[in-house]
Amino acid sequence: MIRKILWTVGCLGLPALLGAQSRLDSLQHLDEVVVTAKPYKEVIPAQRLNGLQLERLNTHNVADALRYFSGVQIKDYGGMGGLKTIDVRNMGSHHVGVFYDGIQIGNAQNGVVDLGRFSLDDLEELSLYNGQKSEIFQSAKDFASASAVYMKARKPKFETGKKTNLLVRYKAGSIQLINPSIRLEHKLNDNLSLSLSGEYTKSDGQYKFRYRRLNQEGKVAYDTTATRWNSDIEAYRIEAGVYGTIHNGYWQAKLYYYDSDRGLPGAIVKNVWQNGERQGDKNFFAQATFVKDVTPKYKLQLNGKFAYDYTHYLSRDTVQFLQESVTKKMQFDNTYYQQDRYLSVVNMYSILPVWDVSLSVDFQYNKLNAVMRGVGTPFTFPQRYTTWAALATALNLGKWKLQADVLGTFVIEKVRNNVQAPDKSELSPAFIVGYKPFCNHDFNLRAFYKRIFRLPTFNDLYYAQIGFSQLNPEFTDQFNIGGSYQKTFKKGFIDRISVQADIYYAAITDKIIAAPTGSSFRWMMTNMGKVESKGVDVSAAVFGHAGPVRMNANLSYSFAKAQDFTKINGKKLSSYGDQIPYTPWHSGSVIAGVEYGTWTLNYSFIYVGERYNGAVNNIPRNYVEPWYTHDFSLQKEFRIRSRYLLKTSVEMNNALNQYYDVVLNYPMPGRNFRFIVSLSL
Repeated sequence: MIRKILWTVGCLGLPALLGAQSRLDSLQHLDEVVVTAKPYKEVIPAQRLNGLQLERLNTHNVADALRYFSGVQIKDYGGMGGLKTIDVRNMGSHHVGVFYDGIQIGNAQNGVVDLGRFSLDDLEELSLYNGQKSEIFQSAKDFASASAVYMKARKPKFETGKKTNLLVRYKAGSIQLINPSIRLEHKLNDNLSLSLSGEYTKSDGQYKFRYRRLNQEGKVAYDTTATRWNSDIEAYRIEAGVYGTIHNGYWQAKLYYYDSDRGLPGAIVKNVWQNGERQGDKNFFAQATFVKDVTPKYKLQLNGKFAYDYTHYLSRDTVQFLQESVTKKMQFDNTYYQQDRYLSVVNMYSILPVWDVSLSVDFQYNKLNAVMRGVGTPFTFPQRYTTWAALATALNLGKWKLQADVLGTFVIEKVRNNVQAPDKSELSPAFIVGYKPFCNHDFNLRAFYKRIFRLPTFNDLYYAQIGFSQLNPEFTDQFNIGGSYQKTFKKGFIDRISVQADIYYAAITDKIIAAPTGSSFRWMMTNMGKVESKGVDVSAAVFGHAGPVRMNANLSYSFAKAQDFTKINGKKLSSYGDQIPYTPWHSGSVIAGVEYGTWTLNYSFIYVGERYNGAVNNIPRNYVEPWYTHDFSLQKEFRIRSRYLLKTSVEMNNALNQYYDVVLNYPMPGRNFRFIVSLSL
């Protein structure tokens, strides 16, 4: 009832609402109905992959799945053990927050998260938000990124009369991959359930690739086929979760542990085909969330987390110093230890059925220790105390949805050695507007502005021979205008279509870049960079049927123009106005599936257009040709004695065997196969 009233008020417009005091008075007497039935729909919808969509993708980890979102570029350094990071709308990996079950995964040392270590097997949903989630009941850190990736773990679900679920899965691949996993869920009572999962991954990482390069005259200098070495990985992951419900609320807790030993394949330069870099990681975290409607108008959320990360980096390779031709045998044997403690309190109060306000306060403590052998400068041993406070408000007026927030960030730095970075305090605003012009059609317009920044990492500030402790935060200003349309059909073979499109502009100022000093061997991080990015993101989904056959397709396209406007000492660089490295003007993807009974055929396609590599200028020598991949999978389900479900799948990835680099000189695998068998009890 209250939804209909709000909808009618919204269609009459804002002036009618402001002039109708008696209506507001009558709404205020319906508090209980409002809290239990008030609908919520995001002003800025996320791009999402969930359920069967995730399961049917020819992807092994979160990084691979994110390629199918518009506006996203994945930096993939090749091989099973290569680092994989995400860049959204060309603002850089540091500006993307990565959240697992609503709590951010941090890395104060270098500011990026390796998405290759997160499997899709235990995920229920993967989503991407530009700007931020358009809701105000969230932690202060949710407001603190230019864009955000949310990974939502599977929660136990039980059929009537069933208390235990067991899923056993085995994957094998043509790159000597073995990947068994298991997931156990148990229901203790109606209000409490448990989950336990584990996964083991091993691969020698060896695959054939083609290496073809041109000289300065544009003639072929190298054209050969070789084998990728030092890309092996051995890793295991263990997760445990506890899920509980209480009156008007819920709580959950999670333990996570990941252990890996991998080769870092390195770049192929000057006929060097094998590298001696290796990395070992141990990542642990424990986190918990508590949410409750304390009163019909007041809602509370508590979050807490402790994380410990261990990284061992070993290198025995010859190093070429930056742009110099001088080489030196540098051996690194460094071990890093990170600690992260985090607490969050979120309060939301409904002043009126159409008006909510929230106040969230987060606190985080980061500490980095290290053992660095062979380095003359003593390690800094930095510590960081950060407090975020966000005040937000939201108005839902039917046709109009308005949101605004201001985030305060307060940072205290401490070091044991060397020069300490100054303390920092910043205020960051955001505004979101949504408008639904037609009451009878699911057509929505939206716009947002957001100013946010990313703090310099410990490496930016304190890394030996390159860090600079006086760095300022790197600011971004984002503007976005877009719309979405969805329609359901009762007749015909098309069941539902949805389309959304956005035009954006983003400017990064005080960008942190490496600039030379008086010594050729010593560079320094400094706030000299400026990047302006503008573009268009479009995505569409179609669902239909033809008799017993069900069909679906998801399409995405992005156009981006991201230019470097950096000046050093007031002088324009030779790259001034050029497209920034590895940013294609055009990119897109297609995901399509056909289901018939217990059979499913899936197809996926990724296209990344022409771009330039990481060298300085947009010149022919640095030009990188487009690449694309076609992937197929065929799945079949078998029901055994009505109690067991057996699923088998065969996948062919990069079907046309295209040889390509995502990052120059880091070749990707050609055609490869994967076989999957899973049994659900």
